[in-house]
Amino acid sequence: MLRPRIPTMPTPTGIVTPLTHRPATGPVVQHQHATACTCQHTPTAVPAPAASSAPAIRLTPTGLLVAVGGGAAVVLVVGAVLVSLLLAVAITAASVAVCAVVLRSLLNDSRQR
Repeated sequence: MLRPRIPTMPTPTGIVTPLTHRPATGPVVQHQHATACTCQHTPTAVPAPAASSAPAIRLTPTGLLVAVGGGAAVVLVVGAVLVSLLLAVAITAASVAVCAVVLRSLLNDSRQR
């Protein structure tokens, strides 16, 4: 019951190109068979391999350095934002705790008098 089940995929993964029918560009050739038939056969064309739509990305050493520097800058900015949010939550919690202590002492003083 608690064991994870790994799904099986019935079809292979990857890029699947749809089959397309390309009309023949040559003239219609009629073949003579042993039995007399009037079929018209077209030459079968071998489809050309589909070109990849994703362009190849090549980084120069300068481009790689810029990418690493940009990534580091993003990490530093996101870290600073998260730390400032955590600090804001901590200050808010401390001020709420001080307010609770003050209200408690005020209420206890009024009951004792």
